[in-house]
Amino acid sequence: MAKEDFRHSMPLRVRWAEVDPQSIVFNAHYLTYCDICVTEYWRDAGIRYPEDVLHAHGVDIFVVKSTLEYHASARFDDVLDIRGRMARMGRSSMLFRVEMYRGDEHLITGEIVYVCADPESKTSAPIPGPVRETIEAYEVVKPAG
Repeated sequence: MAKEDFRHSMPLRVRWAEVDPQSIVFNAHYLTYCDICVTEYWRDAGIRYPEDVLHAHGVDIFVVKSTLEYHASARFDDVLDIRGRMARMGRSSMLFRVEMYRGDEHLITGEIVYVCADPESKTSAPIPGPVRETIEAYEVVKPAG
C-alpha cells in the first residue's frame, strides 16, 4: 500500500514507559498503537463507537485475529505517523490495516480482523448498512469485498 491510500493518519510520540532497556519499543505496545489508531479512525470517519454500532443496530465488533510485521524498530521519543484504513469488508468481517512510519521509514505493518456479532450470543451478524456506507464513503480506496 502507498501512504496516499490511507486517509486516516495520526501522530504518536513514543513514551519512556513503552521502551525496553535498549530504548526500542517493546513489541506488545505496537498492538496498543493499532488500537489507538482504530479508535481515532472511527472518530474521523464519523462513527461514534459504541453508539452508532452497538446501541443503534444491536451488534458489536470483536477482534478475532491480529498480526504485526516488524520492519524496523521505533525508539524512545520518536514521533510516529500511524495510518489506518479498512482494507476489506465481508458480510460480517472487517480487516483493518495499520502502517507505522518514522518519517518515510516504514516500521510496522499490522492487520486486525473484526467480526460483527450479536453481543449476547456472539454469533456473527451482518455489518450494519449505515456503518458500511460510512466507511466506504470515508475511504480513499474502497475496501475489498
